[in-house]
Amino acid sequence: MNITVNGVNIFYIILITFVSSLILVPLIRDIAIHINAIDIPNKRKIHKKPMPRLGGLAIFLSFLVGYMFFAPLTTQMISILISSFLIILLGIIDDINPLKASTKLWGQLLVAIILVFFGNIYINELTILGMNINLGLWAYPISIFIIVACINSINLIDGLDGLAAGTSSIYFITIIVISILLGRIDNLGFILCLITLGATLGFLYYNFNPASIFMGDTGSMFLGFMIAVVALLGFKTATLTSFMIPILILFIPILDTLLAILRRLIKGESIGKPDKEHVHFQLLNKTSSVKKTVLIIYFINALFSAVSVLYGIGMADLAILLYLLLMVVVIIFIFKTDILYKHKDK
Repeated sequence: MNITVNGVNIFYIILITFVSSLILVPLIRDIAIHINAIDIPNKRKIHKKPMPRLGGLAIFLSFLVGYMFFAPLTTQMISILISSFLIILLGIIDDINPLKASTKLWGQLLVAIILVFFGNIYINELTILGMNINLGLWAYPISIFIIVACINSINLIDGLDGLAAGTSSIYFITIIVISILLGRIDNLGFILCLITLGATLGFLYYNFNPASIFMGDTGSMFLGFMIAVVALLGFKTATLTSFMIPILILFIPILDTLLAILRRLIKGESIGKPDKEHVHFQLLNKTSSVKKTVLIIYFINALFSAVSVLYGIGMADLAILLYLLLMVVVIIFIFKTDILYKHKDK
């Protein structure tokens, strides 16, 4: 398959950032140990021994390699670089000395504001059933919300080896496939998917169970940020179809985030309080294996991604039917576990 962007084969683009990541991750791992950016086990975590984090820095540096070789220098790209640098800086600080949830939220809002107002990366119009809906001033808060939501969705699912990196990779692969099928490969979002995918897969080599390094908030927030960037670039002027595709692909992380908020509200706790009732922890209780749990979630994510591909290429009726069936299965699982509330012991 000879699909090229600016004369360069897309597999070559992915390969460059993949190899960069393979080389950089061990170096960053040594740095993390040296500066004591270590994830210490506790009752809320699965791992049993101290683990270096900051792996997200290797993903970001590999992303920069891809940018230097393959991405165009535009105002939008500059805004993405500035925002991503700030989100990486926020993550590094948090990985070394954990920040309050409110502090991280303010940092995420700053990053989102820069991207929206300086980069002009936002959703400003929707086309639904042939009707154009101009969002007007609502375009800005809605876009900022999407960015912050994506950042925190990936951040919240980063609880098992390889889960956040694999979920993000599935997202980028799906967008790449849809873009190729629709012939929309001459845009910034497509290039960003290619270089971020390579960087993430290189990290995943070291992060899949048993992991030797964690991505930390540095990585999970950066990947969530890049997912939001690609999504917003994909529907600057959006049809309902293009608006739904990211939601279909990220159904599990989005659902897990909403359930976490609802669960903590029911308990009367702060929505920023960490716990062990996330979807992946509940599934882990059933399988008793991190590797099996992650592979099952990969499979579920891949099913939702397949539905999004069908939706994207115009097979909306079939996609919606399959999507509803998948939702029923997920909802049944939710009510058979302690995701929302503790079941009484029989």
